[in-house]
Amino acid sequence: MQRVAAALMIGLLGFGNPMLAAAQSQQSDVQDQNGRSVITVNANIVLTNVVVRDKKTGALVTGLKPSDFTIVEDKKPQKIASFDYQNVDEAAVLNEKSTTSGKASIADLLENNFAASPKQLRDHRLIVVFFDLSSMQDEDIDRAVDAAKDYVNKTMQPADLVALVSMSTGLSMDQDFTSDKPALLRGLAKYNGSDESGFANGGTGSTDATSDDTTAFAADDTEYNSLNTDRELLAIRAISKSLERVEQKKSMLYFSGGLTRNGIENQASLRAATNEAAKANLAIYSVDTRGLQALPPVGDASKGSLRGNSAYSGKAATAQLSANYASQETLSTLSADTGGKAFFDSNDFGPAFQQVQHDTEAYYILGFHSTNQAHDGSFRHLTITVNRKDVKIDYRPGYYAPSDFTHQKTEDRELALTEQLRSDSPATDVSIYLQALYLRQSENLFYIPISLIVPGSQIPFQTKGNSDKANIDVIGQVKNSQGITVGTIRDNVKLALDQNQQVQRKNIQYSTAFVLAPGKYHLKFVVRENQTGNMGSFETDIQVPDMKKVPLKLSSVVLASQRVPNTAKPGPGPQNLLVRDGLQWIPNVAHVFRQDQHLYFLYEVYDPSREKGAAGPAASPGLGRREGGPVHVLTSIEFLSGGTKVYETPLVTAQTVNVPDRDAVAFQFDVPLAQLKPGTYICQVNVIDDAGGSFSFPRMALRVTAPAAATPATASVTPPVAAAARTP
Repeated sequence: MQRVAAALMIGLLGFGNPMLAAAQSQQSDVQDQNGRSVITVNANIVLTNVVVRDKKTGALVTGLKPSDFTIVEDKKPQKIASFDYQNVDEAAVLNEKSTTSGKASIADLLENNFAASPKQLRDHRLIVVFFDLSSMQDEDIDRAVDAAKDYVNKTMQPADLVALVSMSTGLSMDQDFTSDKPALLRGLAKYNGSDESGFANGGTGSTDATSDDTTAFAADDTEYNSLNTDRELLAIRAISKSLERVEQKKSMLYFSGGLTRNGIENQASLRAATNEAAKANLAIYSVDTRGLQALPPVGDASKGSLRGNSAYSGKAATAQLSANYASQETLSTLSADTGGKAFFDSNDFGPAFQQVQHDTEAYYILGFHSTNQAHDGSFRHLTITVNRKDVKIDYRPGYYAPSDFTHQKTEDRELALTEQLRSDSPATDVSIYLQALYLRQSENLFYIPISLIVPGSQIPFQTKGNSDKANIDVIGQVKNSQGITVGTIRDNVKLALDQNQQVQRKNIQYSTAFVLAPGKYHLKFVVRENQTGNMGSFETDIQVPDMKKVPLKLSSVVLASQRVPNTAKPGPGPQNLLVRDGLQWIPNVAHVFRQDQHLYFLYEVYDPSREKGAAGPAASPGLGRREGGPVHVLTSIEFLSGGTKVYETPLVTAQTVNVPDRDAVAFQFDVPLAQLKPGTYICQVNVIDDAGGSFSFPRMALRVTAPAAATPATASVTPPVAAAARTP
């Protein structure tokens, strides 16, 4: 491991936390593997829902009293302070109509401005119907809307209160909770024929279908979430947080065209979404609106022609099945971890509505004041029993106590940081974004540079003199596939920035690196700012490739907008392979660039084939160099918009190995972006080893935005003036 740099990056703000925290609240919980009922912890009382059923028949048991229940927290009995019984099947019809008209903003939903008061919500089934239009094709939207209309017209009960929420380019609440069927039908009708649909996953679940609509990208910290599924997970967290103060059980019917996890994604964000839903007592019922699909071996008409022999070897069909499974796996996790259910591979969405009604029939709400007043952040186990032997009860078995950072001792703070690294419950108060790359260091070892981004807006800088100062802790670890820790990092970073740098509009980028052998690893980092003690975590799986059987051995493609002088002194750690010609490359984690910047590319080809019949330099020791003549590697970079090539760099040919100690051909490109129109592009790197007859065409999505003080260009896309490349 080596700490490389902690750099201040000029750019857009990082993701802020839009959730509203109740003052002095202890809102937290833990999930069991069966996704049972939810615990909500309020300011002075712990609330937990309990479902009691007959062991033999499964029928709901009613008529129980507080004296029938016993609550024990960490082996200490607790006194029941509040008791309630909710039975939606016996609810009276809500006699009022919705007071919400038009489209309310998500800010209204976050402020808890519901049309009905909490008392009016009692004894009702609360259902949020969430249409993720960004991931759905037009025909999928039609099927989902038809199913929702059929539910409203035929099976909606008087006890049902339904809210409509949608997300295309943004998240909006389209209809507040209401039992007014005409109002719901009018809201559902607006979703048909949306021209903003289908850009999140596309027909194939790949980035090739990324929307080219500039309105789909907000000029703020969402740059880190625009090209993956974090935006959907953040939407679920926002909806869950807004419902947290409503004690009743809630259900979300989540209509989606699949959530494809592309590349390195924050697994902590997925767990944070499920935890937020659990705290809000919100069960998610995921519905894959693609329904029952036929996957032709060579793809359907929405895909381009296949290259190579994958259509004949079965690889193409396997890849389609794997992509389809991956797009459903996240939906399945959301449902399983929140106590809901997932509905896949069916064109009939009606059973999803029926399941929601069945699962929210009746339950007890028990509350108690914990006798343990310590703010230590520890997990507290709960045991709830009923004084009857013929029943089965479901409840959540514990919760996390709040933690008071101000009064923690140094050793307690260090323990809290370590415990968060070990904990399965993610910290989300500080937003973190991460990128891991790989470059070969030797035949069996790879240099893994890791970049962590923390938005400056997330760190409470203190003004001292003419500078803004802050202090952050960083801790991280890498585990191999057997769960053994093979790399660790622990660092304290002191930041002192000139006030003229406007730190709130910048991002803090922390860089480090590990040296790893080929294999699969699990990576987790935790960052804490040391004024309030807020922490954020990021964890993901990374795959270090085994290149022994790969025809063309290619490193990661490094994209950067900054190259800074390298001031680090040589040390005992690994060589920093992101330093070239005295300049350190700062990877652009978000893949978002301004028109007034340059886009720098760096990548390497290892063990290139040598042409036969010509004399060449001797083989490099230990790296398996092939004897023969010079190498012949060709490369260029294409920019695609809407499936059409709008620019390609000049073709560069390498005829020699320019990094002999690592037997590598390194390529560096400098592409000015001044004349590229703002929008989303698919960037394809073409690499051909002509001597060996092998090739690779990696693709990645990137975004070009207008300069901060400029108006977005309206002219058509034209090639840049020049694209300089370092010829090996």
